[in-house]
Amino acid sequence: MIAGLYRPGKSFLHRMKAGAKILALLAFGTLLLSVASITLSTAGLVTVLFGYALAGFSGSMILRQIRPVVLILLALFAAQLWLVGLDAALLFLTRFSALILAAALVTLTTRTTDLVSAIEKALRPFAWLGVNVEKVSLAISLTIRFIPLVSQVVVEVREAQAARGGRHSIIALAVPIIVRLLKSADAIAEAIDARS
Repeated sequence: MIAGLYRPGKSFLHRMKAGAKILALLAFGTLLLSVASITLSTAGLVTVLFGYALAGFSGSMILRQIRPVVLILLALFAAQLWLVGLDAALLFLTRFSALILAAALVTLTTRTTDLVSAIEKALRPFAWLGVNVEKVSLAISLTIRFIPLVSQVVVEVREAQAARGGRHSIIALAVPIIVRLLKSADAIAEAIDARS
């Protein structure tokens, strides 16, 4: 049921334990967000790009990871530029580009089952507080599964509309996407109920 974003490989990053990658991502994000330095955020971005090369991914793979959020990043960059200034805008852009690409690199080099197992293991000590570890891990699994599913549905709806010569409208695009995603969610809910 869960087909993640994982791309097979034999690099050092592919062989690294899922828990170690999650901890490294957490430390990386904490460092970038706690120290307001363009030099540090640029160095972080360069390090992440080096990580993609180390994992054997091409530039097109990097573009594929950042493309869905480019418009949002550029809009927020423009807002920062207007409200605060160039330094703050550049810091924002490099910082969040590095974080998004780093998170994508972790999912590209780690099997979904390994990620979920590592998170489940980390949450196990909280079970005595009433945290249902199995439900949390299932929610994380479904979230990871829905990322490529949403992307696939958007591409399919766009292609179908282009084939029919449909107009380019947000509503015309959004309605079939929402309907298909709700149907997928219902099918997954039924599958979960059937397996108790």
